[in-house]
Amino acid sequence: MQSSKRSFARLRGKSHGQSDAAPDSTAYAGDHESNDHLITSDDPLHPANLIPELCRKFYTLGWVTGTGGGISIRQGDHIFIAPSGVQKEMLVPQDIFVYWYQQQAYLRTPQLLRPSACTPLFMACFDRGAGAAIHTHSQWAVLVTLLLETIGDRDMFEINELEQIKGIPSKMGEAAMGYHDTLRIPVIENTPHEEDLTAGLTEAIEKHPEACAVLVRRHGVYVWGEDVAKAKTQAESLDYLFQLAVEMRKLGIPWLKQGDDGQTEKTKNLHYVE
Repeated sequence: MQSSKRSFARLRGKSHGQSDAAPDSTAYAGDHESNDHLITSDDPLHPANLIPELCRKFYTLGWVTGTGGGISIRQGDHIFIAPSGVQKEMLVPQDIFVYWYQQQAYLRTPQLLRPSACTPLFMACFDRGAGAAIHTHSQWAVLVTLLLETIGDRDMFEINELEQIKGIPSKMGEAAMGYHDTLRIPVIENTPHEEDLTAGLTEAIEKHPEACAVLVRRHGVYVWGEDVAKAKTQAESLDYLFQLAVEMRKLGIPWLKQGDDGQTEKTKNLHYVE
C-alpha cells in the first residue's frame, strides 16, 4: 500500500459523515461473511486497507505489541474495526469487522475472529462525533500513569510550554492548542476486562469535553479525532509528550512551567507519596 502526504490530505477532505456511496440495503440481509464488498477497494485510504497499514506502523512504534491496542475508523454509517487477539502487524483487509452504526449491528464478521474488545470504547468516541479512534499500549503512556501515582493528583496529566502541544486541538473540531496552553489528559483506572473501561471513559469524556484522549492507568491510552489523519497526528504528538514527560521527571524538570517564584499554582500544593 502506498502512503503519502497527498493521501493523508485526502483524508482531511472527507468527513466521516460522508460515505463513497449510499448504503446498499440488499447487503444487510443474510450471512455477514457475504459482505466482502464492504472491505474490498483499490483505494489505499479505504478503511479496510488503511487499518492494516496503520497497525503495521503502530507496531514499529511499540503501540500494539503482543496483539494489544487497536484502531477503528468511521466512514459514513459504517464503522471499520480491527479484530481482537491477533497480531496487529499481520492484519489484512479480510480480517476487518464492519459495524452498522445506525442499526447497532455487525454487517461483516470474519470467520474465527472476535470483534475488538475496544469496540464499546470506540463507540463512545464515535458517539461524540469522532471519525477515528486509536488505542495504544504505549510504554510512555503507561509510565506517565505510573509517575502520576507518586504525586498528589493521580487523575490528570498536565504539561505546558512545549512546541508539540500544537499537535493537539483545543477541542475536537476546533483550532490547535497554543504553545502557552496547558494540555490536560484525564486518567481513569484500569479494569480486568477492556469493555469494563467504557463507563470510566464515558464519564471522563463528559467531565472533560475538551479532551481528545484518555489515559488508562497501567494500561495505555485512547485517542480520537474528527478524521484518521487528525487522530494519528494527536496520537503521535501525545506519545512524544509522554516520552518527554518521563525524561523530564528523570532530570527533575517539572511538567508545568515555573513562574517567577519558582513554582506554579499546581506545584505549590503538590506532595509526593513516600
